[in-house]
Amino acid sequence: MAIRFGTDGWRAVIAQDFTFDNVRACAQGLALYLKEKGLAARGVVIGHDTRFASEAFAAAAAGVLAGNGIKVYFITHPTPTPVVSFSVGLKQTGGAIIITASHNPYQYNGFKYRTQTGASAPAPVLEAIESYIAQVQAQGSLKDLPLDLARKEGLVEDLDPVPAYRQHLSRLIDFPAIKRAGLKVAVDAMYGAGAGYLRDLLKGGRTRVVELHGERNPLFPGLRPEPIAENLHQLGETVRKSGASVGLATDGDADRLGVVDEEGNFITPLQVFALLALYFLEVRKERGAIIKTIPSSRMLFRLGELYHVPVHETPVGFRFVAPLMVREKALLGGEESGGYGFRGHLLERDGVLAGLFFLDLMVRTGHTPSQLVKDLFQKVGPHYYHRLDLTFPEEKRAQVEARVAQGAGGTLAGQKVTARDSTDGFRFILQDGSWLLVRFSGTEPLLRIYAEGLSQQGVEELLEAGKALAGL
Repeated sequence: MAIRFGTDGWRAVIAQDFTFDNVRACAQGLALYLKEKGLAARGVVIGHDTRFASEAFAAAAAGVLAGNGIKVYFITHPTPTPVVSFSVGLKQTGGAIIITASHNPYQYNGFKYRTQTGASAPAPVLEAIESYIAQVQAQGSLKDLPLDLARKEGLVEDLDPVPAYRQHLSRLIDFPAIKRAGLKVAVDAMYGAGAGYLRDLLKGGRTRVVELHGERNPLFPGLRPEPIAENLHQLGETVRKSGASVGLATDGDADRLGVVDEEGNFITPLQVFALLALYFLEVRKERGAIIKTIPSSRMLFRLGELYHVPVHETPVGFRFVAPLMVREKALLGGEESGGYGFRGHLLERDGVLAGLFFLDLMVRTGHTPSQLVKDLFQKVGPHYYHRLDLTFPEEKRAQVEARVAQGAGGTLAGQKVTARDSTDGFRFILQDGSWLLVRFSGTEPLLRIYAEGLSQQGVEELLEAGKALAGL
């Protein structure tokens, strides 16, 4: 099969396409790329998540790199993607391999590559690696070395990056203040690699953490490991019953954050992103550009106006956000999916750090999450949001895309369409500033319909209009 990288790595169904042979082909293709670019001598970090056989797939990749004479720093325990990315800088390697399918359903696993900066690889790099992978598949030119032998020869060295990562976070977060605050924090680890992180980071004070789904279970029973409203009912119920101050959730590889307020109500990722921006701009008095992806909130443009900072927009994918963060020396960057990156940290999303910043916002303002949303709306006006994920037969993709590409007429959900673009999907901006976006997932047969409006009813009407537009 042809292996193609999406917005953040290659993902496929385990045993169907995500096989040991294909993972080894990916590793061999990466080895050839690293040698071409003169990065092989720096070595590679390899980490994995909690999915089925992730540690075995990671070991298979390590054997191939070792077979190519490339030093591997092997993280033996399930580890969040941002911690693996942090390890790149820690060991000054030529990059990292992460075996994870992030928020995808349990049947999937994936192969991510992080560059020597710890960031998602840009499209030209991924295309070069894909070309090498195709060459390996065609020629069968694979080098491999048993892991035990590779360890004996010093080509594989076990690594625990957690102590250094914790020390780094202590320079960004006032842990003593959060621990003294006496918060009760419900955390849903979603059976993922972030299990135990917030609990362990916040222990030792008056603040208490109650963790859900902190054990490893590759089936993710009862939920999909994506921290969006439909997957966080149990977290919301736990907050309500326990009287928790807030609920936080991290996805399967802990690079995304979901939040529910003190009443168990979901706070949308667009609102969380805007609140984090307000935290840096108003509470911490910092200044710098904000980088947002197309489906992220227009509230950020308003905050940019109020605090006199530039706001830049990119297609979906942190591989687009990270380069702009470097170029603009940005304060923060983020995505609609709940992934946020921060200046002074990594060129990578980090759900654990985002959750800590949200707690710090609560502590410094003394406000509950629902009060924080009200504060935000007082500054930028009310904004509501929802997303629909619709499955469709893969063979109908071209038909559905053609329908959407034809676009709406002059109106949508009873409002005049004032602008439209197809930079990433098909977006329609309406007269009152509301918008609708229809785009295809890069990793699954999914159509995503996003809408932001000035009322919840307006959002629902836009979503229905989007479904009609797609014929679904």
